[in-house]
Amino acid sequence: MGFPRLPLLWRVFAINAGLLLVGTLVLALAPGRIHARIAVVETVDLVIGLSVMIGANLFLLRRTIAPVSRLVERMRTVDLLRPGERLAERGGPEVRDVVRAFNHMLDRLEDERHESNRRALAAQEAERLRVARHLHDAVGQVLTGVLLQLDALGNAGTKKQRDLVDETKNAVRSAVEEVRRIAQELRPQLLEHLGLVSALIELSQQFARQSGIEVERRFEPNLPVLTQEAELAVYRVTQESLTNIARHADASRVVLTLAPGAGSVVLRVVDDGVGLHMPLPQNGAGGLRGMRERAILVGGALAVKAGPGGGVEVRLEVPAAGA
Repeated sequence: MGFPRLPLLWRVFAINAGLLLVGTLVLALAPGRIHARIAVVETVDLVIGLSVMIGANLFLLRRTIAPVSRLVERMRTVDLLRPGERLAERGGPEVRDVVRAFNHMLDRLEDERHESNRRALAAQEAERLRVARHLHDAVGQVLTGVLLQLDALGNAGTKKQRDLVDETKNAVRSAVEEVRRIAQELRPQLLEHLGLVSALIELSQQFARQSGIEVERRFEPNLPVLTQEAELAVYRVTQESLTNIARHADASRVVLTLAPGAGSVVLRVVDDGVGLHMPLPQNGAGGLRGMRERAILVGGALAVKAGPGGGVEVRLEVPAAGA
């Protein structure tokens, strides 16, 4: 029952070795094949010859089947969020054909995933825009109208009633600000009108006000120009990183950096919090996986690792426009 569970190499080797052993025994035991006076010498020769053939068989099988083993291992570990990793086409013609077909399959899967992710993120951003406009135009206007009606009451009524009106006005003002904040998170207007740096400044200032965490910004001048998709990816990765810091890091300080790279722009978000509690999955989950997908979609690369002084560092590099 255990034989079929052996790796392919050892199964083929066992079959070949068994056949060689049987053939050698038939040759040795056949009548008239071995003379009585030199039986010992011929037996030693047969044993040596058999050992050489079995060793050569194992060596050649290992070289032939090794590419298949690598292919199986690659199939187990393949991840489309790490594009471009391909197997070398080695081994016999049949093995090379299988490896080539596997590499072509990865090409197709990566292209299909790239296109599906592009459509999904485009639909997500369109939905964010629709909800943000609805909040701003509908809900925001309704709340503003309620606030104006409360202002029109003026000093009417008793003092208790006026106090109640003032309390209601404060609540409505808070609701208006919350609606504006949510709309801004859903669709950053500054990113569209004033660019990436202004949008990140506003995002970090809002994060500092709400979380009480100090944010140091280090934005290099004369950054390379990015496409709209790349700017949005940088903004969303920064937004998600700051959200994770507020929820999990227990940090007191964040350093937000934008610097030019080799035909690219490099974003770094570093906190001084508690750091990574456990090894991350290969490509993360949830928000981290979403950040990595955004990076791949614009041809960039994302890395999450322990910060230089503790905490966590998120590093995103995206190519400049035309790079």
